[in-house]
Amino acid sequence: MSKYFYSLGLMSGTSMDGVDASIIQSDGKSKYKSILDKYFEYPKTIYNNLTTLRDKIKSSKDLKKHQKQIKFVENEITIFHAKTVNEILKKTKANLDFIGFHGQTIFHNAKQKITKQLGNGKLLSKLTKKKVVYDFRQNDLKNGGEGAPLTPIFHSLLANKYKLKTPNIFLNIGGITNFTYLGKSFDTGKKIIKNWYANDLCLGNCLIDQWIRKKTKKNFDKDGKIAKSGKINKERLKKALQNYKVIKKDSLDIKDFNLSFVNGLSLNDGAATLTEYTAQVLADHLMIHMLDNIKIILCGGGRKNKFLIKKIKNKLSHRVLLIDDYGINGDFIESQAFAYLAIRSFLKLPISFPETTGCKEPSTGGVLVKNF
Repeated sequence: MSKYFYSLGLMSGTSMDGVDASIIQSDGKSKYKSILDKYFEYPKTIYNNLTTLRDKIKSSKDLKKHQKQIKFVENEITIFHAKTVNEILKKTKANLDFIGFHGQTIFHNAKQKITKQLGNGKLLSKLTKKKVVYDFRQNDLKNGGEGAPLTPIFHSLLANKYKLKTPNIFLNIGGITNFTYLGKSFDTGKKIIKNWYANDLCLGNCLIDQWIRKKTKKNFDKDGKIAKSGKINKERLKKALQNYKVIKKDSLDIKDFNLSFVNGLSLNDGAATLTEYTAQVLADHLMIHMLDNIKIILCGGGRKNKFLIKKIKNKLSHRVLLIDDYGINGDFIESQAFAYLAIRSFLKLPISFPETTGCKEPSTGGVLVKNF
């Protein structure tokens, strides 16, 4: 009989606005139960320090150049994560076995085999008096993988638990959009898609969010209301789409995309143009992975941009559903996933696969530390 563990997953995404925290109970294999989910917003000082640092890191050389600032911000967010852990533990009687600590990504380049997630696992363990699993991507990179996405194994677990009919695509729209395909093998004309397949797809919210941060004091366009009130600059949109080239990388970073083509437009018109651009690029990429009867299940923060989702739906003839429609809280998929990945890492079970990250063979992940 499998042993069950309590694990707390901590996830802070590309929006850099805060930390999603989730406690689950699982055997690290086929069984899983959600116990508690909570969101903790970063204070403005941490948000500003993070975004300022991220904008400075344009290459691996910048990691050395800004080493002192990186260490300061890493310490700052680790302490915040520790407070998050201690706060959420007050709300449950669960005896926590592990913390799955994703950290805050500031740079990722799979070709160079360099990835940097801010987060000091040893310090977090010391401050929380808990075992911490962190640095999830390194083993995959060393094994020839892209280091991401790592959530497909959890998507597969969800599909089995909630009896979601296949074929389907879990479409996670964050700063970057990634997907997990579950179903039967098929030929796209360019490649054979296996019955389980995952990859980064294209941009997600990154350009829209950058534009909103650049022009306002807000972090994102809530419900797409700003874009909805603007007018698409069709000439610039047409030129941008003509100039768009599929980035031949399996693992993407928000720095792979830029919003220069909307410079000089008003806030609303720029948002409208970027939203249309994002929807069109995303739909075009999705069509490569389509079957006639496939369902698209939307996850990630981008699913809350109602205007963007409406545009995507209008461009696709397939059924598009929110993961929330199945009774699953879409806000905490990734934090729950890293709680699950922490358990699998402890059990030495694989968290990445040739079909998901392109690694040579199934690879286990994170580093386990106990520093108390």
